[in-house]
Amino acid sequence: MKRKAMMAGNWKMHMTISEACKLAEDVAQQCKKYDDREVLLAPAYTALSDVAAAIREDDIIVCSQNVCWEEKGAFTGEISPVMIKDAGGSAAIIGHSERRQIFGESDQLINRRLQGALNFDLLGVLCIGETLEEREAGKTFEVLETQVREALAGVEAGQMGNVVLAYEPVWAIGTGKTASKEQAQEAHAFIRQLIANIYEKNIAEQTRILYGGSVKPTNVDELMAQPDIDGALVGGAALDADSFGRIINFEQAG
Repeated sequence: MKRKAMMAGNWKMHMTISEACKLAEDVAQQCKKYDDREVLLAPAYTALSDVAAAIREDDIIVCSQNVCWEEKGAFTGEISPVMIKDAGGSAAIIGHSERRQIFGESDQLINRRLQGALNFDLLGVLCIGETLEEREAGKTFEVLETQVREALAGVEAGQMGNVVLAYEPVWAIGTGKTASKEQAQEAHAFIRQLIANIYEKNIAEQTRILYGGSVKPTNVDELMAQPDIDGALVGGAALDADSFGRIINFEQAG
């Protein structure tokens, strides 16, 4: 069975509520009716509810940019799975490189966040990826294996249908540098084999693996032509409806 592509826009710390709603509506207008792909938007927490309301009639997934593992409690600055669902969201980005690099989130913390999302039936978009130093030291696969195994610790095979992985080489995020299609495919194939080793081949074949790292209208077609790339996690290019629309409407190879 062919995996359904996912084109995800991570808006990071951008846009007021009104700006976010306008962009969401404009993106919805760009979406053609496809059976083979879906669209995900991750606005700031403040705009989650309004964006969800603005595109309620559209087949777009509304996603939080992070999630706590607890339903409620003394966790200042966090957002719970219940709050996300109450705001109209159904997914959460977990382990984004900016959370790892800037805010010091460990593999163990990311595992707790993923468990929290899955326990409350949220789709977890799990981000992994190496730094430039790690790639240059030849540690790419070692880093990816550690991140994947640690993040998925305790995640049952039956929960993997609610997990999407996103490979985002840290050195390619917001830098204008993009992994070549060969580099990206190599990493994605490694991750898929790793999932097969942890679970089984059938689960690996069904698990979607997105590429994130300076995805643009000019390179999306060649990236999406790779057999193990199932979509894109887009940052800067997702802040413009025309740009992200072209990425969503990538052209199929062949």
